[in-house]
Amino acid sequence: MLLEVRDLHVEFHTRDGVARAVNGVSYGVDAGETLAVLGESGSGKSVTAQAIMGILDIPPGRITGGEVVFQGRDLLKLREDERRRIRGAEMAMIFQDALSSLNPVLTVGDQLGEMFTVHRGMSRKEARARAIELMDRVRIPAARERVRQYPHQFSGGMRQRIMIAMALALEPALIIADEPTTALDVTVQAQVMELLAELQREYHMGLILITHDLGVVADVADRIAVMYAGRIVESAPVHDIYKAPAHPYTRGLLDSIPRLDQKGQELYAIRGLPPNLMNIPPGCAFHPRCPLARDVCRSDEPPLYEVSPTRGSACHFWRECLDE
Repeated sequence: MLLEVRDLHVEFHTRDGVARAVNGVSYGVDAGETLAVLGESGSGKSVTAQAIMGILDIPPGRITGGEVVFQGRDLLKLREDERRRIRGAEMAMIFQDALSSLNPVLTVGDQLGEMFTVHRGMSRKEARARAIELMDRVRIPAARERVRQYPHQFSGGMRQRIMIAMALALEPALIIADEPTTALDVTVQAQVMELLAELQREYHMGLILITHDLGVVADVADRIAVMYAGRIVESAPVHDIYKAPAHPYTRGLLDSIPRLDQKGQELYAIRGLPPNLMNIPPGCAFHPRCPLARDVCRSDEPPLYEVSPTRGSACHFWRECLDE
């Protein structure tokens, strides 16, 4: 296993109380595999990724338990200078807002080249040449001329390609892509996802794709982990999820996707709102919004039941969900 997250817990200490953002998350990804992590805003997807990368704001954030084992090393036990050497070189992250992630006063060539001067000791000329190669690789037209331009001179889709190029610069074993198609139109979304999938296959790297949109990952993911209130509520191969979800929350996310055969009909929406992380409901956190909820759901937190050797569901009534 390239990366294995085991029983990870993350809290945020605020003036109003303690927000339990991640509550025992466990998942893994192999080399060459794509894991999609799905869920609404506030489900803990990005916080888990930040804990993996070692970029969590501490304080107010705090990792209170668990392990993050990458290539046999528990990253949570490493010193900060050791984590810094791993970031970029062995694992990298693509952020959702490329414009705010790129430095507006440096050219994209300088920002791409910095990866090579800092981590590989290259000269500025050598780094500039590698930056041009990377821009060509992610299909930015006229890379030799545009390498001297600034982030604001690129469209949203092109800026996202620059972020992908930065992540790929040192050929890491793992890339975490946090909502990489946010704010992009549908056509550009498809192009970016196709590019990510192609590069993942070429470099045989592990890819964790964080998103709230099941439609985005249908053609690229191998496995899906669905998060709700800081927990994994369903984990399964992608085809199993789409064929028959084993958790009511997953079914709700699927039913919320617009479909061509439902033109003119009102879109389905999961009732209610995600829980307050400072006051997560007892039992199953999803029970206030769940159409299958019963008394046991309000009192007993469901474990991740083994639906099959490759599938788990944190629902007391997963069999009924499959039968719907």
